[in-house]
Amino acid sequence: MKKSFLSIALKWAITLLVIGGYYYFVLPPINFQSKDFWFFVGFAIVVGVGINAFAQILEFIKDNKNATEKSKIPHFDFGSFNKPVKIALIAVVAIIALSAVASIVGSQLFNAKSYRDLIIFEDGNFIEEVAEISQDQIPVVDRDTASRLGQRKLGEMADLVSQFEIEEIYTQINYKGKPVRVTPLMYGDIIKWINNRSEGIPAYITVDMTTQETELVRLEKGIKYSESEYFMRDLNRALRFKYPTKIFDNISFEIDDEGTPYWVASVIDFKIGFWSGSDIDGVVIMNAQTGESKYYKLEDVPSWIDQVFDSDMIEQHLVYNGKYRSGFFNSIFGQRGVLQPTDGYNYLALDDDVYLYTGMTSVTSDESNVGFVLVNLRTKETKFYTIPGAEEYSAMSSAEGQVQHLSYSSTFPLLLNVSDRPTYFMSLKDSAGLVKMYAFVDVNQYQIVGTGNTVESARADYISKLKKENVSDAPETEDQEVEGVIAGISSAVVEGNTTYYIKLENDANVYTVLVTKSDLLPFAKSGDRVKITVSGKTVNTIQFVE
Repeated sequence: MKKSFLSIALKWAITLLVIGGYYYFVLPPINFQSKDFWFFVGFAIVVGVGINAFAQILEFIKDNKNATEKSKIPHFDFGSFNKPVKIALIAVVAIIALSAVASIVGSQLFNAKSYRDLIIFEDGNFIEEVAEISQDQIPVVDRDTASRLGQRKLGEMADLVSQFEIEEIYTQINYKGKPVRVTPLMYGDIIKWINNRSEGIPAYITVDMTTQETELVRLEKGIKYSESEYFMRDLNRALRFKYPTKIFDNISFEIDDEGTPYWVASVIDFKIGFWSGSDIDGVVIMNAQTGESKYYKLEDVPSWIDQVFDSDMIEQHLVYNGKYRSGFFNSIFGQRGVLQPTDGYNYLALDDDVYLYTGMTSVTSDESNVGFVLVNLRTKETKFYTIPGAEEYSAMSSAEGQVQHLSYSSTFPLLLNVSDRPTYFMSLKDSAGLVKMYAFVDVNQYQIVGTGNTVESARADYISKLKKENVSDAPETEDQEVEGVIAGISSAVVEGNTTYYIKLENDANVYTVLVTKSDLLPFAKSGDRVKITVSGKTVNTIQFVE
């Protein structure tokens, strides 16, 4: 009796240890709508039966060795061995069968309309709804460039670079009215984690997407919950044990208006069938320093949160919407009115929210867009703008063609309103990934391209070419003449060119002028009187007045 009890206890202990270890490391949600949960159930059944069967075989071998007479050789009870195996097999087959049925019930064949309606378009007016932003708010940094700038900044910090690396997250957010990419540091390896875990991760990095200014923000209290942590401070494990039933999707890193770091974990809700048509119905917001967290329904998410919906999920929903506009079979035969998003997207900051931008094109043509969409990544509000024009990659090629002698490559375009014209804006990078020039490309007439070493000069060149091409609604931008006394002057090297910044007395503007405009610029000082002609704030000519 004692032997039997110890044997059963040992089998249960080993079984629970293996199943518990799987749960601890894999972290499946305890939710019937999760495929990972049902795999976990199947795994637990197989493990339980397998350990029990293995234990029976070991007991039989042991008893057989202890037998001294043929009459005492134990008989193996195949009936008791086969029964739990059969039960386990039936349970696993049942799980597989139910999974197959659930997948069929939620398939696109039977639910084309529901898949289409995962995202709802509203028609919008681009000129009225997308305001023209000032040039100092145009983001010129993409994710790749932000990553390079972040690595460079960390390399300047001798006390950190030996212990920490950079998480390649770089979430785009609106921070104090400007587009910014933000990402935390991470422990270099487990030894560095042991050395630093008591204080936590001491900083995160911000990259201003308009100025390329990169800042390493040191924290009074370190980040103690992240994906580079171990045990219960591991971000995914902490979330799972606090919210065992939630099915998490994307986890982004953001900061609030005071600069406090948070993790934003989107929670999946399935809209179609049993586990099909994934959507987001809320988020868990966790303080990265303290681990305090709270769940918010989608309509209650704080306004400072920018990225609730993962861009890949939005792209997939756009595919469904364009594909099933006239049903499932039309998406295969005929394809009347079938659209698809272009292969790429970018982000636009509007009204303190971040919007995903991508073009929509016909499946029968890949040279032009029929329009484009803006999707609010916090609320999923989606606007469709019917503006036929060049597809993004055509515009990128057009911009690269303007500087083909320099072999620069274009970033994916950002859609802007430039003087009431839909316009692609892109940065032009060299082979090292550094931004060297900028380009504006007209959406309707993508052969009209303006380039320059600064955003302002590229915009001026673009508007000049619009006028030259007699585009009817091209804005008038006559040069203005300004005369005044220099109140302050400073210089900086911008993309390899020495640029001077001049402030005149009783004038709120700061004017930029390239050194090539006058040989006297290096000798200019406060008190000098100058006469300048400007387009916007860019100096075209400068004359020093005696």
